[in-house]
Amino acid sequence: MDLSYTPEAELFRSEIRDWLEANLPAGWCAASAEGQSLEMTPDERKAFNAGWPAKLFAGGWICATWPKEYGGKGLSTMEGVVLAEEFARVKAPLRADFFGDTLVGPTILQWGTEEQKKEFLPKILNGTMRWCQGFSEPNSGSDLASLKTTAVLDGDEWVINGQKVWTTGGHHADYCFLLTRTDPDSPKHKGISYLLVPMHQEGVEVRGITQPDGTAEFCEVFFTEARCPKDNVVGGVNNGWKVANSTLAFERGMSATTGYRRFEEEFKLMLADATDNGAVHEPLIRQRLMEYYTKIQLLRINGLRSLAATFAGSKDLGVAALGATNKMFWTEMHKAAMELALDIKGASSMLVDTGAAGGSWPGTSRDKGREGYPVSPMMSAFFFSRSETIWGGTSQIQRNIVGERVLGLPKEPQPAQ
Repeated sequence: MDLSYTPEAELFRSEIRDWLEANLPAGWCAASAEGQSLEMTPDERKAFNAGWPAKLFAGGWICATWPKEYGGKGLSTMEGVVLAEEFARVKAPLRADFFGDTLVGPTILQWGTEEQKKEFLPKILNGTMRWCQGFSEPNSGSDLASLKTTAVLDGDEWVINGQKVWTTGGHHADYCFLLTRTDPDSPKHKGISYLLVPMHQEGVEVRGITQPDGTAEFCEVFFTEARCPKDNVVGGVNNGWKVANSTLAFERGMSATTGYRRFEEEFKLMLADATDNGAVHEPLIRQRLMEYYTKIQLLRINGLRSLAATFAGSKDLGVAALGATNKMFWTEMHKAAMELALDIKGASSMLVDTGAAGGSWPGTSRDKGREGYPVSPMMSAFFFSRSETIWGGTSQIQRNIVGERVLGLPKEPQPAQ
């Protein structure tokens, strides 16, 4: 692993630090340096959330690694790493719309036509178009290629019928990047296309899936004779499986040198709690804390290894599998760590006022605490950790990917049809 930061990269780091200091609320950076979050009233937080995307856009930091001709800054990979590190250092949001900035935008850059790039990328950059992901179906989650939603060409439009589920933010989205079957007679991986579908139309019904805390950020989406233009296919008709794998790679491979930071902060919180209540003197608790710390360092080193391989242009399959292995590693690590956090607190972990009032658990941005289902930020992080081994590809699927594509093991037997 050979990864070094050039003098030019460090100069760029100083530029980003100066911009953050000038544009974040007063005291934000100082609080982050102390491992704290700036105390803000709900109104102040709401105002910050509303105004921050515009500041990011004005600074050119949204999708800054995109080519200049498509609205980015054309940053090098190293500059992009430094940018992500500095925003992570002070816990400043770096995205306007996750699905647009991080998933469908890079996918359009890689696979889209010039017309698609000119139509969609500027709206992703300036935050005027919000996206959702239409992949999973009620019976096609981990086995995504078994999806049943169909699209049939009718003149200059695709006519879409089917159902998607666990569509985060579907009730707010303007467009959906949708996987749909366009050739029912082809093998299941071969007859899928990747469509960009407008959500605000007749034939698209969005139903929120209400969670125990009363929120409904996950949605079901029903398509009944919905339509999208013929030219909204990304990467070619019946080539959607390859395109979708690019999208999933962007989701699994982001934040190579920054992802571990939130776990380090959680470790510090757990250690402080265990020290305060004496749990640190229990051999098993102490052992589990050190196991968590060790795994965080492994995650950090693997991130650096993956990045170094990227700079070196490595085509090694073992390196290529780091996205799958890292995703599997950190999600299972975090799930066990949040169980440890509850064990350190004991029965008091079930109290809504356990721990800080909000924002101190980096594993979540959800200060649940809603009327009717109050929960502490720590417990919120625990709940969310249960989902991390599922979204973006379950741990079982990640193991299959590594076993079959890297280790060359026999494919998993398929059930008789």
